[in-house]
Amino acid sequence: MVRHDDYMTPRSAWEHIHAYLPKNKVIWEPFYGDGTSGAHLRNLGFQVVHEDEDFFENDSGDYVVSNPPFSILADVLRRLVHLQKPFVLIMPCSVLTTQYFQKLSLDVQLIVPKRRIQFTKIEDGRVVPTPGCSFDCLYYCWNMHLSKDIVFLRE
Repeated sequence: MVRHDDYMTPRSAWEHIHAYLPKNKVIWEPFYGDGTSGAHLRNLGFQVVHEDEDFFENDSGDYVVSNPPFSILADVLRRLVHLQKPFVLIMPCSVLTTQYFQKLSLDVQLIVPKRRIQFTKIEDGRVVPTPGCSFDCLYYCWNMHLSKDIVFLRE
């Protein structure tokens, strides 16, 4: 069975947090998907490395901004901690209570969106109509030095 874990991030998700991302550093968006995430970040004025390459075999940029595949979150987080790479990751709220997240003992800061992020689902290279996102996500920030530990977006 083929696992379909391709949910593309809308531009609005990056627009909502662009003020919290340093402009003088290079973003690494390591999960290529359909390529639009990197394009959205570039259009917002950021310098971005966004290539269709294996995240586990590469290391680019100064910090990571991404919506990683949820099926491999534990491995992604372990690798980022190993690399000591600061990050802003879109992940479900439920990640906070997982054993793998708690074992990492990350001192994260959170950005809470005003509403659910409406991802675009891709299967076999095609957009699949979805009724809307059925779960809540947060922006998990590690070593990003936000002014507060929890930021509620008011957009």
